[in-house]
Amino acid sequence: MPASTRLTDPMYGAPDVLAVYGDAATVQRMLDVEAALARAEAACGVIPAGAAAPIEAACHVAEIDLDALAAAAPAGGNLAIPLVKQLTAAVARRDAQAARYVHWGATSQDVIDTGAVLQLRDALACIDAQLHAAAVACAALARIHRDTLMVGRTWLQHALPITFGLKAAGWLDALRRDRERLARAAAQAAVLQFGGAAGTLASLGERAADVAAALAHELDLELPALPWHTQPDRLAEAGAAMGIATGTLGKIARDVALCMQTEIGELAEPEAHGRGGSSTMPHKRNPVGSAAIATAALRMPGLMATLHAGLVQEHERALGGWQSEWDTMPQIAALCAGAAHNARLLLQGLQVRPERMRANLDATRGLILGEAAMLALGGRMGRLQAHELVEAASRHATEHGLSLPQALRVVLDRDPDTAGLLDDAEIARLADPARYTGQAGAFVDRVLAQWDAAEQAATRALPGLADK
Repeated sequence: MPASTRLTDPMYGAPDVLAVYGDAATVQRMLDVEAALARAEAACGVIPAGAAAPIEAACHVAEIDLDALAAAAPAGGNLAIPLVKQLTAAVARRDAQAARYVHWGATSQDVIDTGAVLQLRDALACIDAQLHAAAVACAALARIHRDTLMVGRTWLQHALPITFGLKAAGWLDALRRDRERLARAAAQAAVLQFGGAAGTLASLGERAADVAAALAHELDLELPALPWHTQPDRLAEAGAAMGIATGTLGKIARDVALCMQTEIGELAEPEAHGRGGSSTMPHKRNPVGSAAIATAALRMPGLMATLHAGLVQEHERALGGWQSEWDTMPQIAALCAGAAHNARLLLQGLQVRPERMRANLDATRGLILGEAAMLALGGRMGRLQAHELVEAASRHATEHGLSLPQALRVVLDRDPDTAGLLDDAEIARLADPARYTGQAGAFVDRVLAQWDAAEQAATRALPGLADK
């Protein structure tokens, strides 16, 4: 996905990652590999020592005609073949002898894959920074609203009281796992691809291992046990990690958008002039940030499926599987980065309305605490009978416009056997939602403790990380 080649790219991508995968940046990363290869081969005595400097000097995207590159790519089946031709010509203008050693002993896939690995490393660093900032915002929300009561909803219906801190802690815990998953995938994927025509490096003879090691060092990549021309599992793992992270962000966006509905009004996206407006309804304030994140999450599964399908490759060089990665991975990275960027902005400016949360909690006049009443009665009359009694009280409350405590008193007093099971004070206690949030506070504390420990460990390892 080149930077802003479509008008909608800024809506769903992050500027830094769109730039990583721009046309010029993509070509430059391939040229970086060619320059590093020349330096490594010169250091190992494979090409003349004087050839490296002219080759490196020409390895700048300004030397390349991108339009001509795109026009020539279909004939060769990839960008590397016409790129090497243009690079060789650019080197020849400086040093005809050095031009003989451009791309020495490598194959197109070596340059394309290693360039893609360098881009992926850059993109994952950008994504992690955005996810970290989003997680920091979630931690602040969880801390501030640890005990802020709100409706817990199942099947989109009122279920039991929870706290907004618990909801934010759930977001935070998932983001923490996403960052750990992405870090592992990034480490796995940061490997050199260098195998020559059929993955044997026969073209470099006895110096093959030395050149491969030197090239990996030049690019600050790991040297794998062998080339991975038709085993792109590391890339698939990175794509899956980005896809999962985007799904987490999509869940956050969905929660915010649902809580932002007019009838609910518990949350609101950050305010800004013109943000979320309608072309015809001046009163509208649409959840545009949530929509952008949700769009990325909805687009992601198909891209992940393409990357997974591309794992099935033929022999020593793929026919279609490898090629399917070229556009798919940039799109996955751009969508994940865009979702993380939008989530950061959303969470940092999220408006929380505790008064609306409380009003919605009281909207059913205590019916949300039916389980508490059932369990209190269950210990005295059996769970099933208690369930039936509270269900009857709930119907009576709805039909007669009563609160659950009022209806419960009526239903209990109908039968002498149940009239004395709960006194008025106990019924009043059961009607307090703050008394029925279970382990919500403890769960929030546990998540925050894990988060704080991870932040402290990161700060010790890399001073200043937590302030980014």
